Amino acid sequence: MHIPDGYLGPATCGFFYAVMIPVWTFASRIVKRTLSTKQVPLLAIGAAFSFVIMMFNLPIPGGTTGHAVGGVLVAILLGPWAACLAITVALVVQALLFGDGGVTAIGANCFNMAFVLPFAGYYTYRLISYGAPIVSNRRIIAAGIAGYIGLNAAALLTGIEFGIQPLIHRTANGQALYCPYGINVAVPVMAGEHLLIFGWIEAIVTALVVKYLQKQDVGLLK
Repeated sequence: MHIPDGYLGPATCGFFYAVMIPVWTFASRIVKRTLSTKQVPLLAIGAAFSFVIMMFNLPIPGGTTGHAVGGVLVAILLGPWAACLAITVALVVQALLFGDGGVTAIGANCFNMAFVLPFAGYYTYRLISYGAPIVSNRRIIAAGIAGYIGLNAAALLTGIEFGIQPLIHRTANGQALYCPYGINVAVPVMAGEHLLIFGWIEAIVTALVVKYLQKQDVGLLK
């Protein structure tokens, strides 16, 4: 799901940086105000967990990769704004040190995986688990569904961002300047891989960790 350099045009990259800068600013203020001192190490662990799980990726035709993210789990434990910062840190480190995702595409990658993914998953979890006891099985099911929905929402947006490039960035004779694959190719490829494979990995990991915490440290889920 990491978008590499050269696949999004300058206008698209600039747009997503412009969107994410106020998001990062607001997230920093929210986390500084709401995160307790004992939760700060969990934020670092969340970033490390997301970094590690994203390194297990498989190539997808068209120049990107498919993988789990772990962002919904971090959002369930610390809230979506904290998850936004944790995943942003992981994505920036991957781009700068490992070349996994482009530097010019950090804004777009963070929008998809550090903003849309944790928020979509977190509020799905809240909706399904509303009123359920912390140790109930409904919480586990809600976590799994939330992980699946969050990851696939991010994958769908990535496919759309790829697919619109031939429409907005092309030469006079119609040749694509950046990503050459249109919506009809990019969206099915991105969405299909994550619907069939990686979404289930995200769902299973999220659900199993929540189940484990219900037995070992239920306080983290409150």
